[in-house]
Amino acid sequence: MSNKPESTEKPAVDRRSFFKALGAGAAVAATPAMVTPAEAVDPGKDETRARYRETDHIKAYYRVNRY
Repeated sequence: MSNKPESTEKPAVDRRSFFKALGAGAAVAATPAMVTPAEAVDPGKDETRARYRETDHIKAYYRVNRY
């Protein structure tokens, strides 16, 4: 049996530094997406019309539940 001394050198990339680099890379990659200006969208006539109508069954619901 030979007693070999264990290597005290750290691996080139350990787990912790790998995840640090991965997080930094994700932040850098997301930066251009955050700086682009938002564009306004025209909803059109169909989306801006009133949709709520107080019909008989809605009035009955309000009456029963005392709204």
